[in-house]
Amino acid sequence: MARTLDSGVRPLDKAKPRPKAARIWWVVHQWTGLKLSLFMTFILFTGTLAVLSAEIDWVLQPSLRVAPSTVEGPVAWADIAENASEYPGVSKVTYINAPTASAFAAKVTVENKNGELFFLHAHPTTGEIQGTGPWAGAQRVLRNMHRHLNLPTWLGVPIVTSLAFLLLITLVTSFFVYKKWWRGFAKPLRKRDARTWWGDFHRLAGVWSLWFVALISLTGVWYFIESLGGQAPPQPKVEREAVASERTGSGNLRASIDAALAAYPGLRVEAVALPTDDAVLQINGDFEAVLVRPRSNAVYVDTSTNEVLLTTDGRDLSLHQRIGEMADPLHFGSFGGYWTKLVWFLFGLAMTALSVSGAAIYSLRIARERGDRVAIRRGFTGMWQGMGRWRALSVALIGIGFILIAFLILGIQ
Repeated sequence: MARTLDSGVRPLDKAKPRPKAARIWWVVHQWTGLKLSLFMTFILFTGTLAVLSAEIDWVLQPSLRVAPSTVEGPVAWADIAENASEYPGVSKVTYINAPTASAFAAKVTVENKNGELFFLHAHPTTGEIQGTGPWAGAQRVLRNMHRHLNLPTWLGVPIVTSLAFLLLITLVTSFFVYKKWWRGFAKPLRKRDARTWWGDFHRLAGVWSLWFVALISLTGVWYFIESLGGQAPPQPKVEREAVASERTGSGNLRASIDAALAAYPGLRVEAVALPTDDAVLQINGDFEAVLVRPRSNAVYVDTSTNEVLLTTDGRDLSLHQRIGEMADPLHFGSFGGYWTKLVWFLFGLAMTALSVSGAAIYSLRIARERGDRVAIRRGFTGMWQGMGRWRALSVALIGIGFILIAFLILGIQ
C-alpha cells in the first residue's frame, strides 16, 4: 500500500471575503458622523444662530430699533460721531457701523475711561443717541463661540475649523452610501417606525443640503488654512506715526467725509473708522466687486488737510485675496441681505438636523439589531453611548466655550 507523503504543507485557509465597498463607505460615514456628533451639532447650531445674530440683538435691545419711516437720506456720520463723543462716560469713539437694515440704528463702538468697550445706538438720520448696548451682545457671543469657542484664536479656530474635514468626508461618503441619491429629492417620509422615519428624514435633508454642506465645508477648510498662516496678503493701507494736531472737530470730520465720498463716487458706506492720533479717517463700503467684505473698498483721508491719501478697490484683489474676502460672505450668507441670510439660516438648521439624525440612525439601527424596542428617545440615548470616549472631548470643548463667556463679558482678553 502506497504511503501517503505528508509534505508538511497545509491546505490554504479559505480567504476571508473582503468587506463590500459599500460597507466600508458606510462605516467611514457612520464614524465621522457619530463620534464628534455632539460637538459638530453645537458648532453647526451656533453658526446657524450667528447668521441672524444682529437680528437677535435687535430683538433684545430696544435702543437698536428705529422706525423705518423716520429714516431719510444718507447716514449722518459726522453728527453721530459728535453726539457719541459727548455721550456721558465715553472717552473715545473709534468706529461707526451702518444700520444692518432699515429698522436698525447705527452702531458706534466707544470706550470708557478704563478702556472698556461698549456700543452706542444712534438714529441714522438725526444722529441722536438712543441708548447703549453691551460689547458682548448676542452677535459677539455667538460668533466667538462658533468661531473659536472663546479660546485664543490661534488655538480655538483650528479646533473648530478642523470639523470641516469631517464634513467633507461625510459629504463624499454620502454619495456611496445613498445609492441613486438624485432620486431622493421628492421621497416622502415613511412613518413605519422611528428608524425608518429618521433614515428618510436624513436622506431627504441630505440631498437638499448637498450644495450647502459643500459650501460650509470648503469655507471651513479655508479658515483652517488661514489659522495656520495661509491667509492672503493684506491690502494696502495708510499707516503713519502720530501727528501733532488739534483734536478733529465735527466740522473737519464732516469735510473729510465729504472729501472721501467725492474721491470715491458710488461707494455705499458701511463703516467709518474715526481718526485717532494719526489724524487718518478710514471709510469702507460696497462698490462694484461682488462677494467681498466692505474693507476691500476703502478710502483714507488726512483729517488735518482733507487730503485723500489712498483708495482701494475690491476689483483689484489678487486671486488669493479674493478667496479670503469671499469666505465670510459665503459662509454666513450676508451678501444678499435678508434674502440670503434667511436661506442660510434654514439650511443651517437642516445641517444641524443632519448631524443629530445621523447619530440617531446609528443608535436605532443598533437597537433593532439587538431586538430592542425601536423608539425615537432611544435614538438620543444610543447616540450618547455610541460616541464612546469621544463624548468626553465634545463635552469638554463645549463646556470651555460656555465658561469663557464670562471672560468675554468681563472684557478679559
